[in-house]
Amino acid sequence: MVDYFWDSYAVIELIDGNHNYAKYSQEPVIITIFNLVEIYWFAINEYDKAIANEIYEKYKLAVSEIDDEIIKEAIKFRKKVYKTKKISYTDAIGYTYAIKNNLKFLTGDKEFAGLDNVEFVSK
Repeated sequence: MVDYFWDSYAVIELIDGNHNYAKYSQEPVIITIFNLVEIYWFAINEYDKAIANEIYEKYKLAVSEIDDEIIKEAIKFRKKVYKTKKISYTDAIGYTYAIKNNLKFLTGDKEFAGLDNVEFVSK
């Protein structure tokens, strides 16, 4: 069994009903607080406040703590690849968290296509 770290992109696609993410719908969701912020931003812009708050509460339960080492490693990674890949802080932290915790990074973000330790799902 493969465990996944869910990029915000993947969670949003699942919420939106993208059938390409259906096979992951029973997998546990693991995210950071930064992903939760991005997911809530999406929800508050796409749905009414009550639904956005339900989405927030659901995914809040999936938030994992990140430590200083992961943050520092993530920023080094982002600096290394930023000239060729426009990876956000949130994504760099999630990707680093996935690697450090033996999780596959689940995403459809084109910036991660072809990187190691990524399960890339097309739109």
